Amino acid sequence: MIRRLAAAVLLLGLCLSAGARVPLHALALSAVEGQTTQWQFNDDDEKPPTLVETLKSQWVDIAVFAGFTVLALVSFFRKDKKLKYVTLAACVVLLGFWKSQLITIVNIFGLITLDLPIFRYSAAWYVLAIFTVVSTVLWGRLYCGRMCAFGALTQLMDATLPASWRREPPLWLERRASFIKYGILAGAILYFLVTRDRFIFRYIEPFWMFGLHGNVVMWSMLAALLVATVFVRNVYCRFLCPVGAALGVLSQVTTVFSIKRWKECSTCKICEKACEWGAIQGPKIVKSECVRCDDCERLYADQKKCPHWIILLKDVKKRGDLAPSGGTA
Repeated sequence: MIRRLAAAVLLLGLCLSAGARVPLHALALSAVEGQTTQWQFNDDDEKPPTLVETLKSQWVDIAVFAGFTVLALVSFFRKDKKLKYVTLAACVVLLGFWKSQLITIVNIFGLITLDLPIFRYSAAWYVLAIFTVVSTVLWGRLYCGRMCAFGALTQLMDATLPASWRREPPLWLERRASFIKYGILAGAILYFLVTRDRFIFRYIEPFWMFGLHGNVVMWSMLAALLVATVFVRNVYCRFLCPVGAALGVLSQVTTVFSIKRWKECSTCKICEKACEWGAIQGPKIVKSECVRCDDCERLYADQKKCPHWIILLKDVKKRGDLAPSGGTA
């Protein structure tokens, strides 16, 4: 009995040692090809989780994305500057450093090849992606102005750093430089179609920084970009971002609810000077460049600064002054 037990243990040891010498990829290939061993179990014994069970396991992510979406919409509709910066700070923390989840050029590659994340395992990402598309169709580049963690970071930098440090490029250069991002988008798509290499994103997008994964070249490029942002506000979003370019094309042709303009906007330059994105050109708002930052809309509503209201108030007072004399005639 003891000899049989010893032989069984010896046989088991030989089997385990032989298995240890088999490469892992060979074991995986064997399993795929259906070559069974005495250690494999019937696949029917393990039932895959249902869709509901899979979604329940992601409830924290889904709640974070849904909750932040509500916050972004509330801050957008209220046009409150303090609430806007609260939203931007929350974006950096939640969607940036905590979840490291942004819309990226890789998603555009996936859309081209119909290779998007599996819904049941990426429900939170679909909340963000669907909101991005729908909000862009309705209002323009709302995602860029409210829900992109890197864009939020640069806006917070701009609000924190002294205004005297900024150096605005000449108007002619700014308008021409805004086309660079479209060239980057086209070049990245062409490169991907030829090579199928998705990792080009590391050198044309800084979003990887929130996951703290990068090599020396990537960190050096990021440092240079952030230094440039100190002096030229939102430099990446305005001139270099391929995702912003893609959303800009979509918003240019689909925006349903555009920013209203007064007739006085054809001569007034207050909003054009205040726009941090170079999206206002005379009486025209360039939809592809506008990120719905609310600055001009708050000026529109300011009855002490906007000429529309000042002129309107003067007309009202003038009519009030003339009414008594007109009534006695």
